[in-house]
Amino acid sequence: MPTDQLATLYPFLTSLAIGLLIGLERERSPAARAGLRTFSLVALAGTLGALLSEKTGAPWLLGAGLMVMGGMMVAAYFKDSEVDDPGTTTVAAVVVCYALGAMVWFDLEQLAVTLAILTTALLYFKPELRGVSRNLTRLDLVSILQFSVLSFVILPILPNQDYGPYDALNPYQIWWMVVLISGLSLAGYAALRVAGQRQGTLLTGLFGGIASSTATTLAFSRHGRDSPQLAGMAALVILLANWVLLIRLSVLVALLAPNMLQSMLPLLGSGALAGLVMIYLAWRRLGRQNDAPVLEMKNPTEIRAALSFGLLYAGVLFAAAWLSDLVGSQGVYAVALVSGLTDVDAITLSSLRLFNLGNLASDQTATAILLAIVSNIAFKSGLASVIGGAALARRVLPGMAAVAVGLVVGWLLI
Repeated sequence: MPTDQLATLYPFLTSLAIGLLIGLERERSPAARAGLRTFSLVALAGTLGALLSEKTGAPWLLGAGLMVMGGMMVAAYFKDSEVDDPGTTTVAAVVVCYALGAMVWFDLEQLAVTLAILTTALLYFKPELRGVSRNLTRLDLVSILQFSVLSFVILPILPNQDYGPYDALNPYQIWWMVVLISGLSLAGYAALRVAGQRQGTLLTGLFGGIASSTATTLAFSRHGRDSPQLAGMAALVILLANWVLLIRLSVLVALLAPNMLQSMLPLLGSGALAGLVMIYLAWRRLGRQNDAPVLEMKNPTEIRAALSFGLLYAGVLFAAAWLSDLVGSQGVYAVALVSGLTDVDAITLSSLRLFNLGNLASDQTATAILLAIVSNIAFKSGLASVIGGAALARRVLPGMAAVAVGLVVGWLLI
């Protein structure tokens, strides 16, 4: 066979492999009216249709072939009136397979193979996908939709340009931080929903810390007050959630300001190490708890909450830049102490933004983040003591203090 014809044969072999892959999955489905041979032929027909369309200059041939394939599959299902399943999934798979075969001819074989694998996975995991869909609550769907609005509707239309004094306010960058924090919260919320809050204290603390360490501290302080016998378990969850906060901040630094990692890792690492030791001690003291309280999480991507965080982040960013220019680094430190009481993310993100703009040095950025974390630890320690009572405070305060000391020691080592 001539070399040019061998080169032409290669796309058909790729299409044949795609058809066999999808057909292999459909062959296992009793309701499907198409299997290995049908899908292989459909993929080959897609490549052949693309070839003929290109050689004859008649694009309608490719579309006509698609209509013929789809019509044949629909007719096959209508012919058997006893079949309960209308076979819409298989018909859709046939259409996709035909289109993938055409893509191969147009030098999109890598994308076509990737889509074929994803298509096969969607077809194969039907029971799991159906189970996930049935278990979704209204709150789950609202959270997903609102996160989609935040990420794919609002973010793309915002201008990526610096505004205001000190060029501190960038609408796109501000909203990108909103999307990032909302995404982390949604991930923690989804993990709690999938894994189940009663599956383990450690999972609850881990996922609760990803979603919101403050909300987790507040919720389990109440549980510790209402059920004194669960104070040990509540303390462990609180300590673990606040330990996860340090890990989350490390991830943010790595993503947004990699040049700060050398300064931040000793600080956050020392605090995390001290916290891990206290978590281990709390775990050893804790007996097996069969009745773990439930952490009630609200919608993590609510538009109002996102707007509030965006405004807070922008306000902290502007205040930090203004005070830094007015009175030097002491202004940023004052903002860090105050804003850290309620939210560490805003001051951390704003400090990293100012560092990237060259308005803060690395040591000043590390100090601002340290003050915000320590301020936040003090605030949550107060929550646990006032709401949870003396029994919970005795278990939580040593762990919180150890983390704060570890952070300071790490800061001194920078």
